[in-house]
Amino acid sequence: MTFRTIIFAASSTLALMAGAAFAKENVTIGLQLEPPHLDPTSAAAGAIDQVLYSNVFEGLTRFMGDGSVVAGLAKSWDISADGLVYTFHLNTGVTFHDGSSMDAEDVKFSLDRARAEDSTNAQKALFADIASVDVVDPATVKVTLSKANGNMLFNLAWGDAVIVAPESIDNIKTTPVGTGAFKFSGWVQGDRIDLEKNANYWGTPAHLDGATFKFISDPTAAFAAMMAEDIDAFSGFPAPENLPQFDADPRFQVLVGSTEGETILSTNNKQAPFDDVRVREALAHAIDRQAIIDGAMFGYGTPIGTHFAPHNPAYKDLTAGSAFDPARAKALLAEAGLADGFETTLHLPPPSYARRGGEIIAAQLAQVGIKAEIINVEWAQWLETVFRGKDFGLTIVSHTEPMDIGIYARPEYYFQYDNADFQALMAKLNATTDPDQRTAMLQEAQETISKDYVNGYLFQLASLSVAKTGLQGLWANAPTQATDLTAVSWAE
Repeated sequence: MTFRTIIFAASSTLALMAGAAFAKENVTIGLQLEPPHLDPTSAAAGAIDQVLYSNVFEGLTRFMGDGSVVAGLAKSWDISADGLVYTFHLNTGVTFHDGSSMDAEDVKFSLDRARAEDSTNAQKALFADIASVDVVDPATVKVTLSKANGNMLFNLAWGDAVIVAPESIDNIKTTPVGTGAFKFSGWVQGDRIDLEKNANYWGTPAHLDGATFKFISDPTAAFAAMMAEDIDAFSGFPAPENLPQFDADPRFQVLVGSTEGETILSTNNKQAPFDDVRVREALAHAIDRQAIIDGAMFGYGTPIGTHFAPHNPAYKDLTAGSAFDPARAKALLAEAGLADGFETTLHLPPPSYARRGGEIIAAQLAQVGIKAEIINVEWAQWLETVFRGKDFGLTIVSHTEPMDIGIYARPEYYFQYDNADFQALMAKLNATTDPDQRTAMLQEAQETISKDYVNGYLFQLASLSVAKTGLQGLWANAPTQATDLTAVSWAE
């Protein structure tokens, strides 16, 4: 029952008091995307982390709202002088939601499972440098690397690196069992996921007694639900054109922040004619990024010229290299023997940036002779056809994982970019801890993929959320794709 329903159910003071009490103990969050399943360690869908990261599942380290990496299930760690051995000291008294203890054996199981040869972990590369995981005692784990990796603590904060119990794996996709401040309560597929407060949480307990994630894919329906106060907040609000209306309404607050989401026109680098860099460059010059930001996102978003977040200190502005220039695009196509253009496919997943942006991009590409057949797909189809099947020409997606330029060093990744020099650069970066050297290498990496026009780099996705005025503790920024409710509360 929502607060609004209670008001209409009775007008008595008692009913109003009950409604206020309910509102201050629970929260209903709107999300546009429903997870395909509930195992963050075996899928690329950010929608899983959106619900479960930190709330239900925790890792050795974790991201905070400002993007910093702090201690999680590991309260501290020691790093050997050569950078090859990480000794993690675990918090004690931690239990999984089923009552079983969480100890070093569970950490070893989780990391070994993530890096195993048959692992289905979408970010298996995060664990590639781990040579062994050893249990020292129930509260101590030793992780030995094959080579130094300056990103290891960062890597272990990802949702793909959360700690899971061996006993829960068989049913983890439908009944997740974690160690977080909330535990899974139920899932009505196509509608909602319910969480309840973990009364036995090892750390700082949640303020809320429970939370419901309500899935509303249609932007118009999302607006209606928020205006009617049927939901308390909408994380990643899908209709940016409505934000001024919420901003002017004292019942609501609008949160505008940044995300790690590089929104790109992903290109199948092994499919002709996109295996020709001249064709990929033509794509880049055929796109008017600002028109896409204005038309699809109503001005919210920052143009990018490479796969890197503008708020990162190592960011290099390379947008000039892919400036909107239809004449140049046509000339490049002619050089590639495609003066008459060509046909391809454009797969569009559900988010507004993709569906709305795709219509604009298709029209822009048509102006230079590229006919893109729009194929609207649900996330499950996108994951199967595009991400795993690599059966696509073009697609639009926002890569919300933090500082993930390393995906370009994986030739098997869905856009299939294979550059040995880039792979060597990423290997060198991973082995480097000096901040200045890392910045220089990150900027070289940005330049390389920009000059290779691996993908069409569109814009950095803004974090746009709407909430009732009394709700506090929500992240404004999105350093990872998550709706962290562990510090959320209602104002007194």
